[in-house]
Amino acid sequence: MKDAVLYIHGKGGCTAECEHYRPLFPGYEVVGLDYHTFSPWETGTEIHAAVTKLKEEFEGIILIANSIGAFFSMNAGIDTMIQKAYFISPIVDMEKLIGNMMLWANVTEAELKSQGIIQTDFGENLSWDYLSYVRSHPVGWTAPTHILYGSLDNLTSLETISDFAEKNSAMLTVMEGGDHWFHTEEQMCFLDEWIKRHESMSDSVF
Repeated sequence: MKDAVLYIHGKGGCTAECEHYRPLFPGYEVVGLDYHTFSPWETGTEIHAAVTKLKEEFEGIILIANSIGAFFSMNAGIDTMIQKAYFISPIVDMEKLIGNMMLWANVTEAELKSQGIIQTDFGENLSWDYLSYVRSHPVGWTAPTHILYGSLDNLTSLETISDFAEKNSAMLTVMEGGDHWFHTEEQMCFLDEWIKRHESMSDSVF
């Protein structure tokens, strides 16, 4: 029974992105999840169901998750169901990110609580229910994890990602000049070499 790679895309992404990873995992079944919800409690349920189904067909599962896809995955309760994870520009502190977006939009907590949902000029909806959920469900993640982070990431600070990596015993790699969205030829080459390097290493490094 061969192993599988499950790819969870970020906001604005799609399952077709999983094709990029197929050559990096020869001998694996590489699949992407086309999730249809966009909250940690709903999308986490979708991801958990997808991993549960894969476990019925494959012996081992490697997770690759991008941006908010990593955050959703960490809310899915799949830690013990996967072999390891590759997180690309993961959102690891959603409460802090929401707080930053509130500052950018000049929205107070009292206003958000009163209105429930507030649309911002930069295209994001602020939700009191979302913020309340994040606060009452702190992320707990135990799966062996490699993190790729760009030094120019505008959503997560180096301090935040470093703190998460240390607390969760994850291996952090920083690409100098890398963006939150890894998409240029240089960035994708760096990403590919990052995966190849760690796939050639023993899991005993965790």
